[in-house]
Amino acid sequence: MSQNDSQNIENEVDLESIYAEIRETYLSTNLPWVIGYSGGKDSTTVVQLIWYALSGLPKNQLKMPVYIIASDTMVETPVIVDHLNLTLRRMNESAKENGLPFEAHKVMPQITDTFWVNLIGRGYPAPNQRFRWCTERMKIQPANRFILDRAAEFGEVVMVLGGRKSESISRAQVMNNKEHKITGSKLGRHHILSRAYVYTPIADFSTQDVWTYLLQVPSPWGSNNRDLASMYRSANSGECPLVIDDTTPSCGNSRFGCWTCTVVTRDKSMEAMIDNGEEWMLPMLEFRDWLAETQDPEKKYLYREHKRRTGEVLIEGKTADGQRVRGLKNIEMYMEESGEAIKDPKLVRGPYKLAFCKEMLKRLFETQHLVRQEGPDPNTDLITEAEIHEIRRIWRTERQDWEDSIPQIYYEATGKQLDWLQDDIGSFSAQEYKILQEVCEENGIPTDLVARLMEQERQLQGMHRRSGITQRIGSVLSEEWRDEDMIRTTYNLPPLHEGDETEIL
Repeated sequence: MSQNDSQNIENEVDLESIYAEIRETYLSTNLPWVIGYSGGKDSTTVVQLIWYALSGLPKNQLKMPVYIIASDTMVETPVIVDHLNLTLRRMNESAKENGLPFEAHKVMPQITDTFWVNLIGRGYPAPNQRFRWCTERMKIQPANRFILDRAAEFGEVVMVLGGRKSESISRAQVMNNKEHKITGSKLGRHHILSRAYVYTPIADFSTQDVWTYLLQVPSPWGSNNRDLASMYRSANSGECPLVIDDTTPSCGNSRFGCWTCTVVTRDKSMEAMIDNGEEWMLPMLEFRDWLAETQDPEKKYLYREHKRRTGEVLIEGKTADGQRVRGLKNIEMYMEESGEAIKDPKLVRGPYKLAFCKEMLKRLFETQHLVRQEGPDPNTDLITEAEIHEIRRIWRTERQDWEDSIPQIYYEATGKQLDWLQDDIGSFSAQEYKILQEVCEENGIPTDLVARLMEQERQLQGMHRRSGITQRIGSVLSEEWRDEDMIRTTYNLPPLHEGDETEIL
């Protein structure tokens, strides 16, 4: 940074004092630092400040590594992913070239925790304000795994975050909370991770301070901060911060974040990008809006099972005196003791039906084809091959997809075949399911009940120890196997399209 650059912004923030504070804090902790980097303005400012500050130290004092971690949920907007990948690569190259202790890493959810595996594979409903299942699996856990691994290696770590008090009143309240402050130190204790400290070097920056710094002080790893500003203008957006716990504010209505996000009513950032020339993203926006429509209370019965993933049917209502009653056993007990039906009964619907999951996967493949065809990268993956294989496994072993639908869906949408895994112990086919269905219907037995029991036996076939088979069979038999019509009649539920609700599975 030149002297003129420093003078241009010294009226806004005292850069030399900030650099001195960073150096002093780094040397006094003698611990590795982990910087949460989202690719947005605040986290870029934090990394850049620390980069310049530590560049001013003698090389023999740079003993502790500084890890820069960026969270990729695997459903980030492709424009943001490209920006993130390029920046992380430049950071690593520049750090190595200049002998600095920075290491940039991307953290991602495990395959079993990705958005598509949960949404399409397990049938989790599209996230909403009441059931935001995605944040924990896709953001908090990957970041915390990295932090805990470093804590296990070094004993403790310092988490460096880009939080600012001026972002919101609630953020200021959290940052001003003295409960976790350490007297005489710029650090605080993390309220969840016992072996992590927290450092927020731009806590007192305003938004103007951030942009003034970025636009007047060049990126030390060779990026162009004006490109970042241009991306913000194109998206009309704020940034989605690195999330390491559930106190981090949500991204809100205007943010860089997951293109699949249905927590917000509209994805204003993607709409703005499309309006500013990224028309190839339109199929993604249309898919996201179509997915959001499944949250319509009047249409949930079309998409969602009447049972939860546990096999339980959950109904709630009110007693004659207005008390809330929830769960079939409690409702049955009340009805038996009072001789009355519950008032305003509502069925809490479960996961997406398998048939609808198939439709979602088909549309996702079609959307991916359009994005590859019209977008800048013909190899863009909206869903990875590893996720496709995991969804297939879940459908086969947990959702009675005896016809093995995914290879055919994939071929019809792409004209290609993947290297599909063959089951060594054999598996049931669509023809066998049809025969099973005919036999079960003749005997008044739910087909999926027998199919589930047969699958439990198949999975333990050839094993030396089969001690778990009895428990597995008992678990299947304990599920609710009455169909929805019978459930609605028994518990005096309203017609299908009225009053159904969504909750956790």
